[in-house]
Amino acid sequence: MSKSIIILGIESSCDDTSASIIKDGKILSNVIGNQKVHEKYGGVVPELASRAHLQNIIPVVHQAIEESGIDKKDISAVGFTRGPGLLGSLLVGVSFAKSFALANNIPLIDVNHMQGHILAHFIRDKNGNGNPPKFPFLCLTVSGGHTQIVKVNDTLDFDLIGETIDDAAGEAFDKSAKLLGLPYPGGPLIDKFAKDGNSTAFTFGIPKVNKLNFSFSGLKTSILYFIKKQTKENPNFINENMNDICASIQHSIINILMKKLEKASKETGIIEIAIAGGVSANSGLRTRLKEMENSHSWETYIPPFSYCTDNAGMIAITAYFKFLESDFCDQSISAKARMTV
Repeated sequence: MSKSIIILGIESSCDDTSASIIKDGKILSNVIGNQKVHEKYGGVVPELASRAHLQNIIPVVHQAIEESGIDKKDISAVGFTRGPGLLGSLLVGVSFAKSFALANNIPLIDVNHMQGHILAHFIRDKNGNGNPPKFPFLCLTVSGGHTQIVKVNDTLDFDLIGETIDDAAGEAFDKSAKLLGLPYPGGPLIDKFAKDGNSTAFTFGIPKVNKLNFSFSGLKTSILYFIKKQTKENPNFINENMNDICASIQHSIINILMKKLEKASKETGIIEIAIAGGVSANSGLRTRLKEMENSHSWETYIPPFSYCTDNAGMIAITAYFKFLESDFCDQSISAKARMTV
């Protein structure tokens, strides 16, 4: 009987410190330490994020190992987020992973954060249950910092076929929320108010972008001018129309995303369609994807909420697949703020 492969995954790309244990592709623990300190600043403050990671990393890893029920000496390798992300935050995770691997004489595996979001679909629960997409599939990866369409040929074979040329979809949600006076993070609040609103109440300028790429800066500007004009005429406009404004903003962003995904499916002939990243938790996006599954005969895959936002489970599963290929790195590895799939 072959020895089990046990991976410790570490994620520290932004403001969540996370650690996870995966055994033979099955998740045993996935601990996330959130940082509340950024809320009063209306966004993530890199220096504060780095300090919080330093405070959180040891207790979070300890809790992940404890919850998994495994012994530290049984860990086969440590996987960590190399990038993309905030450099200071990444450095904390990279440095800890290096030290842990060195102290326990186990291999080190660097993971691309964006690949991790995609491969979160392959995490199996403790009973071995899961519903991964079939290869090849298209994955719309949407988060606060990235918006991409990726053709996934195999677990470690990715083709980037579309991406944002400026802002990300998640940023468009958060910046729009800020214009409405909503606290950070604003994306989930827009989703909440949108449920009781009319999505066609207001229209905004939709940018025209070539090929399968995205743009959200023009939409943000259109929303800004709209809000300024309406509040000048009626200072209570936002409070009186919050649900309809949020529903209209959400509708516009989702339309941009889904039109490009529809185009990608037509051009590639691929009908296995997945979403990933923090914005994949958005109820409007999840509903629209299911609607298009019926109208376009797609097979769609939506990750559980716990694997949408940044988490170490997605890092551990990616490291597991890299372990199977003996794809290790050495102690000279460094964090990278910018990386492509």
